Amino acid sequence: MDISSEMIHSLLPVFVVSILGVNATALGLLEGVAEGAVNIAKIFSGVLSDWFGKRKPLALAGYGMAALTKPLFPTANSFSTVFAARLLDRIGKGVRGAPRDALVADLTPPEVRGASYGLRQSLDTVGPFVGPSSAMGFDAGLQW
Repeated sequence: MDISSEMIHSLLPVFVVSILGVNATALGLLEGVAEGAVNIAKIFSGVLSDWFGKRKPLALAGYGMAALTKPLFPTANSFSTVFAARLLDRIGKGVRGAPRDALVADLTPPEVRGASYGLRQSLDTVGPFVGPSSAMGFDAGLQW
């Protein structure tokens, strides 16, 4: 999920400003609202995960929300579509995070819990590297 998100997010400012003609202030508002939504969703998803006692449905809902928004970005013809897609994508990220981490903790034996979480976290950091690199590779391939 992080690879596909980073492919889009690395190119999104250029698309919004150069193709849709949105100014930098609106772009900043988009990013600020989106990141605020992540943080608020994280609080509620962790509480809901504990309250329901079921982590997997919330994690899947978060991943599903983010996955459903991906086709909206390349087909967007207005700032409002990009804004809605970005907001939903980030809410999905916030919804899946706490339940996913709690699920890892629930399913992992205590003696390897740190290693399991470390592996999950390290894989989470691969996306910000591979995503933009892949986007650049696709762009270079299209120009040939």
